[in-house]
Amino acid sequence: MTPKTFSHLDHIRSACLSLPLVNERLSHGSPTFFVNDKKTFLSVMMDGHHKITFPHFTCAAAMGAQSALVADDPKVYFVPAFVGSRAWIGFRLDTTLSADEIADLIENAYRVVAPLKLISE
Repeated sequence: MTPKTFSHLDHIRSACLSLPLVNERLSHGSPTFFVNDKKTFLSVMMDGHHKITFPHFTCAAAMGAQSALVADDPKVYFVPAFVGSRAWIGFRLDTTLSADEIADLIENAYRVVAPLKLISE
């Protein structure tokens, strides 16, 4: 893994854990983030996972966002296996998306699964 990959994981972890009632635990061997220890909103895969060889994360997305992002930049975004059918989006961590753009994806994913009470916090 490259140092860039590690900084991405640190940034993703920090952004996720700054949100209300978010916790992290391994799921299928990958760092995964949950709201209220129940609802998954993001998972990070640092090495091969479901035959994908590049580092990436998958996260919940609002309806329509998946198709728009993949159409806009298919070198960065992709439809992930298994959760893609639930409108989740995949993002390659070996690309040049900024820390602010990653933070926006994380916040949007959180808003998709978090109860309204937590979103208002």
